[in-house]
Formats: sequence, structure tokens, C-alpha cells
Amino acid sequence: MKTVTFFIVSLVSSLLTSVYAQKSFEVTIKGKGAPILLFPGFGCTGELWNETVAELSKTNECHVFTFAGFGNVAPIESPWFSKIKDDVIQYVKTNKLIKPTLIGHSLGGTLSYWLAATEPELFKKVIAVDALPCSAALMIPNYNGEKIPYDNPQSKMMLQMDEASFQAMNAQTVGFMCKNPEKQKVIIEMMKKADRKTYVNGYIDMLNLDLREEIAKIKIPVIILAATFPDQATVEKTYQAQFEKLPSVKIYYAENAAHFVMYDQPEWFLKNVKANLN
Repeated sequence: MKTVTFFIVSLVSSLLTSVYAQKSFEVTIKGKGAPILLFPGFGCTGELWNETVAELSKTNECHVFTFAGFGNVAPIESPWFSKIKDDVIQYVKTNKLIKPTLIGHSLGGTLSYWLAATEPELFKKVIAVDALPCSAALMIPNYNGEKIPYDNPQSKMMLQMDEASFQAMNAQTVGFMCKNPEKQKVIIEMMKKADRKTYVNGYIDMLNLDLREEIAKIKIPVIILAATFPDQATVEKTYQAQFEKLPSVKIYYAENAAHFVMYDQPEWFLKNVKANLN
């Protein structure tokens, strides 16, 4: 019997919710209307979008992704990120989704830029949440596109860390990326479920992706909801430099918000998402 690429795992018709599984991701679908694809940031699951989907699913069909190696989705072999990108395109075409809007946080926003540049006619709009075309340029001084190998010393160290030390490192990082103490706990719990190898090598995949030239191919509107912590002037300078090849991008800056804008400024976030969807 021929295997179906995308298949229904469960259906709760009363909630208009479906769950689809594909090798590189799992998708939960809720609501009816124009389609939206929601991509979480690195290490997170689709749970990141719970409050957002509760609101947007009233008027839209929300496809909420959890990537392989995160949550309860089985890991896949590297290269992880490019496989996800290719499979999302196939998912949209197989399910005959008409011009879905892409909403992505962090890595999910970078994925959205990549998809929009690769398939300029397939999507309607990108709404990215604190996401850059090239994360490595933010972290590596004078970065010029050099590829980082999987077996670098830092990655080897992270793979060998005991679980307690690894989780302590994540908790410290989350404390910097989210100012909301209650939501910090939610993020940490999501990250505890991550497959270690995916966490380490997937991060290298993200760092090795440089879209600063590729974004010039994007034809659809791109809206960014950006964090301003710890310094808005520095943030604005970073976005201006990275989006030099896409001057049409619209950037809104959330006051007193760290990387998880949807948790630090939830009302501002939903207001701007809904306004830009329309």
C-alpha cells in the first residue's frame, strides 16, 4: 500500500482541530478561514502559540508546527533545517493551501524569510517575531558567511554535558530572553523535551544560514515585531544592517520586551499581529 506523505493522526471535530504528522514536523490545525502557518522558535514547541491561536483561530485556519527533535516529535538526521524548509513547501502544496501567511518566532521567523525567498509566489505575507536573516552575524564579530562544522569544540562540549548542567544553562539563557517569570517556566519546560543532538546540531544549521542577500527575492510584505531589550538603538541598527537588501520591510518595536515578545507584551503583540493580518 502506498504510504501517504501527510496523514491525519487524530481529529477533534468539535474543536475544528486536526493533527498532521510529517517526518520533519508535526502540525496541529485549528479554526477555519484563510490559512496561517505558525512556526515556533528554536527549542520550543507549538505550545508557544497557544494564546495567539486561541485568538486567531476565530477567523483563520491556524497550522501550528512543532519541529522534529522538539516536544514529542522524533528527531531526524542533519541537515535538519533545510529538510524542514523543503517539507513545509511540500506540505503547503500537498494540502493545496492558498497563499498562507507565515508567522514565525526567532528561528521560525528566519524560516519564514527563507520560504518566502525560495517560493516568492506561494505565500501571502510574513509576520516575523524578533527574527533575523543571519543569526551568526549577531553573534560572531566580522562574520562573512564562514560555515561552522557540527563537530566544533563548543558543540562537542554541549553534547557531553550532564543533564543537570545542560538544563541549568538553558534556564539561564531563558532568563535573558524572556522578562515574564511565569512564561520563563513554560519555555524551560518546552526546552527540557528537546533532543540533545537536534538542539546542538540544529543550532549550527541556523547559524550556517545567511539570508542577507537572499531576502532580495522576497516579493510579499514582511512585517517584524521586534524586541527592544536591552537597548533599542542597538536593535534598530542591527535590523537596518541585516535588511539592507529588503528596504520595504516594516518593523515595529515592542517596548520593554525581550526575545519572547508574545510573552513579554502579549496585548501589544496580538494587536499588531491582527492589524497586520488585515
